[in-house]
Amino acid sequence: MIKIPEFVKNLKPYKAGKPIDELAREKNLKRIVKLASNENPIGPSPKAVDAIKKVLGNLNRYTDPLSHDLVQAIAKKYNVQPNHIICGHGTDSLLAYIVNAFTSESDEIITSEGTFIGIYVSTRKYGRNLTTVPMKDYAFDLDAIANAISDKTKMIYLANPNNPTGTMFEKDEFEAFMERVPGNIMVILDEAYTTYADDNPNYPNGVRYDYDNMVVTRTLSKAYGLGGLRIGFAVGPDEVIESLYKVKLPFEPNLLAQYGAIAALDDDDFLEETKLLNKMSLSLLKDNFDRIGIKQVPTSANFILTIMPNEDCAEKFTEGCMNRGLILRHVKAFGIPEGVRVNSGTIEETEFAIKIMEEVYNQVCKEFEIKEVC
Repeated sequence: MIKIPEFVKNLKPYKAGKPIDELAREKNLKRIVKLASNENPIGPSPKAVDAIKKVLGNLNRYTDPLSHDLVQAIAKKYNVQPNHIICGHGTDSLLAYIVNAFTSESDEIITSEGTFIGIYVSTRKYGRNLTTVPMKDYAFDLDAIANAISDKTKMIYLANPNNPTGTMFEKDEFEAFMERVPGNIMVILDEAYTTYADDNPNYPNGVRYDYDNMVVTRTLSKAYGLGGLRIGFAVGPDEVIESLYKVKLPFEPNLLAQYGAIAALDDDDFLEETKLLNKMSLSLLKDNFDRIGIKQVPTSANFILTIMPNEDCAEKFTEGCMNRGLILRHVKAFGIPEGVRVNSGTIEETEFAIKIMEEVYNQVCKEFEIKEVC
């Protein structure tokens, strides 16, 4: 009989937010709004769609394993040397490659409680040791992470802004933290939501730094609306990128993802429209959460983490909303059992969501007899 390693037995498959079609079938609902996966409510970049249509006739050909044209587009947009860039099928894929390339089974990876679930999965599926440090006000506690470094530590993961809390650490904090990290420890700076934060003058834009022991990951799944294509990239020192190419699957990202991404990176009008809608939707959510009495965490991303009185309340709230056609994300698996994440939508979607959330929240509070706490 085949022996399955213990760390694989202990893994739990990733559970994504419920698909719209599945919920429609289960509940026989005609109106469904999904605000669970931090997707762009506008849709994909129109330039990306046009570019993809033009290359459909080449689907019989293998794609460029070096993503040459896409790398050049990224280098130009962010003023980064091409040999410091590698592309992959989204942040999840890149994180797996980084963990695989720069750690061994006995090594320790440090991150925060309540951060992106992908780093937990990548760490555990390779049999690495995961150490999590408590958050401070639902944010990364960089001092505590630096204090947790040991001789076994080989990697640190940071997400800025953080998913699922939306919190952001600033330049001074980040630079002081990096001064404390030994040069032999790799730091992953995940900037999946940088588009929504980089207007802040105190945001530590990772691609502008030149640390020998840091790699920055970014995605086009969120602001550029290309989640269905799974496309992202990493920026780091040339020797780091060379090592990542050794473990990366050879024909990743696929043809459509590469050419869609090239066009999307040039679609500034779409990006500005996305950012404007995000601000309007989040403003509506924030104001109404305050009115209803739903606790929320200040955000620098395209979502808000709401804090329920307890885990049971969060589960009931999420389920009650879903039964009425609103898909949200209970973030227990991320390490915040009392949290429910709500991403921005169109104005119509946001207004629909507010109506349902208010109705369900009041019912949940009564059921748990905690209305005064709520």
